[in-house]
Amino acid sequence: MAATDFKDYYSVLGVSKTASQDEIKQAFRKLARKYHPDVNQGNKQAEAKFKEINEAYEVLSDPDKRKKYDQFGQYWKQAGQGFPNGAGAGVGVDMNGFDFGQYGSFEDFINELLGRFGGPGGAGARSQSYSYRSTGGASGFDGFGFQQDFGGASGVQDSEAMISLTLGEAYNGVEKRLQVANDVITVRIPAGAKTGSRLRVRGKGPTNPQTKQRGDLYLKVQLQPHSFFQLDGDNLVCEVPIAPDEAVLGASIDVPTPDGTTAKVNVPAGIRSGQSLRLRGKGWVLGKGGRGDLLIKITIVAPKDLSQQERELYEKLRAIRSYNPRISLNNVRL
Repeated sequence: MAATDFKDYYSVLGVSKTASQDEIKQAFRKLARKYHPDVNQGNKQAEAKFKEINEAYEVLSDPDKRKKYDQFGQYWKQAGQGFPNGAGAGVGVDMNGFDFGQYGSFEDFINELLGRFGGPGGAGARSQSYSYRSTGGASGFDGFGFQQDFGGASGVQDSEAMISLTLGEAYNGVEKRLQVANDVITVRIPAGAKTGSRLRVRGKGPTNPQTKQRGDLYLKVQLQPHSFFQLDGDNLVCEVPIAPDEAVLGASIDVPTPDGTTAKVNVPAGIRSGQSLRLRGKGWVLGKGGRGDLLIKITIVAPKDLSQQERELYEKLRAIRSYNPRISLNNVRL
């Protein structure tokens, strides 16, 4: 395996290999805001960087995936240096109980780790492995729908594969033109798809060699993480910072919504960090019609850089403040 096959996701996010989950999350959010397509329209390099950042975060934010990725990195390093006892890459070298030698490249490993098309392990015992790539524009539709059951008629085999969507694509609905084996197909994914949603593409599964009938292809949706919104059931959750004076006195603030607009939100006086405010009907699109809610988690952020006048006012406030936020700790005993 060539050294260029391996991607260092820690370097991509600019964190150390011992970084905590919070550090990884913070690094991802910072980079995602910088390279997000909405602020780099038409910039192909920023678009590629944004995809790379999302891929790195998808791996490193999941403890199980991160562990396997770290093990693969160790395997790759040993493969490049030459394995002891004459063993080499692709010869069935076992690392902590897992044979990474089954993968011909780093891309094969990541495809399976993230559940993409084309992984060596396929999609399970009943599935046929397919290669996948986007082919740009879209035209022509294949019938599909959300399905709860897997399997076709007697003698017909169905298959399943993963399709990765951005949160915006899933929220708004999107057309995807895909190459599946030797076929180029176009599917329309309706607004409101979630991780785990399954789309049925009729007649694009494996061909039964005896009956010559083709089964159906089921696309299982996997949502990519977003730098601001997180999906929680039918609701969207976001974290919004406010200043100490806004927390004390209350404020009217602008909060981004998934529609691409902002909404005025009244922050009540005396709100605590960690409390949430609810915007009804501004959350995820529901398949039955309507919308979930947008939950706004408030974070009180102290300013780091103060002007001389601000510092003097804060010092005066401290001198006259009657409120003691730690009064309840006076009687704490073991």
